This record gives sequence, C-alpha cells and structure tokens, in this order.
Amino acid sequence: MAQSVHRMPALTLNTDGHPHPRENTLVALTAVLGAIAFTTSFFYNLHVLTSWTGLAGIVTGLWGMFVSVTTAERFVLMITLGASAIGFYLGIARGGMV
Repeated sequence: MAQSVHRMPALTLNTDGHPHPRENTLVALTAVLGAIAFTTSFFYNLHVLTSWTGLAGIVTGLWGMFVSVTTAERFVLMITLGASAIGFYLGIARGGMV
C-alpha cells in the first residue's frame, strides 16, 4: 500500500537536492526588483524608480541566468526578468532615468 500514496512535490528551487545560496539570492533579488519595477510602472510619475529598479532587475536576472543550476531557478528568473524588462521599458518611455 505504500506505493499508492501520492505526495505533493516540495516547492523548492533546489530540485537537484543541493543547496545553492548564491543562485537563490539572485533569484530572490530579481523577483523583488521585478515586482517593484512592474508595480511602479503603472504610475506615470514614478518613472525614475521604475527605470532604475528595472535596470537592476535586468542585470541581476541576466547574471542569475548565467550562474543558475536548476530549471526551477531559470523558470522564476525568466518570469521576473520579463517583469523587470517591462518596468524598465515603460520607465524609459515615460521620462527616463533622470
């Protein structure tokens, strides 16, 4: 009967069973910067914050893609990298970085 028990998979970025503190830090930092850039892109007068956080999210996201180990890390990085890019582009379109 032990074979019939179905367990939910753990929500983790370390799908290979090894800890990746540097990679997970880059994923978390990109997620925070992407969320800030995407959220503030809805407000026209926050274009400076949107542009800078979007650019920082793009840089950290690309570095995270360069050093990522697992597919779960790459998945989260691509989603948040896209949010950072959208925020960056809308911030630039609405007034730029200064």
